[in-house]
Amino acid sequence: MSAPTERLRELGITLPSVATPAGAYIPARRTGSLVFTAGQVPLVDGKLAATGKVGAEVDADEAYRLARTCALNALAAVDALVGLDAITGVVKVVGFVASAPGFTGQPAVVNGASDVLGEIFGDAGRHARSAVGVAELPMGAPVEVELIVEVAGS
Repeated sequence: MSAPTERLRELGITLPSVATPAGAYIPARRTGSLVFTAGQVPLVDGKLAATGKVGAEVDADEAYRLARTCALNALAAVDALVGLDAITGVVKVVGFVASAPGFTGQPAVVNGASDVLGEIFGDAGRHARSAVGVAELPMGAPVEVELIVEVAGS
């Protein structure tokens, strides 16, 4: 498979700018061969692409696309820290879905993040994952995603 930056070009995907943290944290932190990202909400050009609860104001298909945006925002944070091509594998994805009462489709929503990682990294994009329904997310975001990736070197 192509290098991640080449694969992004093939897919017609441009990583966004790294989001400015909304609190006292950094977008990504490396320890040894792992990079952990802060939770990323679906910001596009500095604004939330949608707000509301999935299963109410936001339907599952839109939430899937928003999870994809979150994953790309997380990759931008990794890219700014170590470079995208340093990633040797995606270790774990944690997805949070602001869920309306009775909504149980969190795994399908977080597939938006998982699927784009697979498109970019192929087998190296296969990962462990959690998809968690929550009552609220920062700024009213419907979805938030964080990544743990393995990188070359130490």
